[in-house]
Amino acid sequence: MTPPRPAGPPATPIASSDSGATPGAMDRFGSLNVFVRAAETRSFTEAGRQLGISSSAVGKAISRLEGRLGVRLFHRSTRSIALTPEGATFLTRCQRIMLEIEEAETELALANAEPRGRLHVSMPMVSKLMMPVIGAFMKTYPDITLDIDFSDRMVDVIEEGFDVVTRTGDAIDSTLVTRAMGTYRNVIVGSPGYFAKHGVPTEPEQLRDHACLQHRFPTTNKLRRWPLTRDGETIDIELPTVAIVTAVEPLTFLAEQGLGLTCAPDFTVRAQLAQGSLVAVLQPYLETLTVFRALWPSGRQISPKARVFVDYLSEHLFPVEAAATRAAS
Repeated sequence: MTPPRPAGPPATPIASSDSGATPGAMDRFGSLNVFVRAAETRSFTEAGRQLGISSSAVGKAISRLEGRLGVRLFHRSTRSIALTPEGATFLTRCQRIMLEIEEAETELALANAEPRGRLHVSMPMVSKLMMPVIGAFMKTYPDITLDIDFSDRMVDVIEEGFDVVTRTGDAIDSTLVTRAMGTYRNVIVGSPGYFAKHGVPTEPEQLRDHACLQHRFPTTNKLRRWPLTRDGETIDIELPTVAIVTAVEPLTFLAEQGLGLTCAPDFTVRAQLAQGSLVAVLQPYLETLTVFRALWPSGRQISPKARVFVDYLSEHLFPVEAAATRAAS
């Protein structure tokens, strides 16, 4: 026997000889609810039990609905009922309506709910950048317990039970909802000491004469391309490599030590650039914008705890874009 549907809009009382109500007491939504329950349970008796009315009231409601529509929705026998082709088509549309109503109710309930509980998050390995923001978030929302996986690997959001995943680049999984939190450019950086010793490159081709610290994607084992362009055309240069690392933070540390140049998202070296421990070069050749985004499973309303987390990161990792969005609205 099919279990009861999840809590949804209550059925409108149905006119029947049991209640003494008139047929006009049955509104259109109520009749659709009765029809869906009867179609899903394949039983007027079970539908009546779930709705708290008699099986005869269910049968009368279905008959009135069929009369209004001018089609037969069920084949009936003394022992069973079965949908007609028209009934099957109508059921699909009605289920869609019910789902929309349930999602609307869920959305309103979530909007008024307090953000609390465990939040399972996957974030790229840029903890030095993230941790001050995460620490401030925890102070702002003490009822949320963060469970964070710092990793640059491809994760299975649904299978691994993540509430939110933050990543860079394009979203290619159609089973996920995505929200752009901000955009960034890549920057090529080195220390003042390195440039004093080796000179400052002014053209991309001059990188062939410099020590390069490269990032390798752990999932594909490929080196991340430095996205240099000139007049809209990609510039491919074979870079002399002195170190390869699978995370951004060690590369920026090595660059600060004067061991070479590295290419990193601008927001990961914002503090070092402001402090002067790193200097950006070749900026006119790095104009491509990349999206930093949050993702979560589709078909699921984002929870209050996940929503405030995404909002907080957007506000504090990309403050200029967040301010522009507020001004535009």
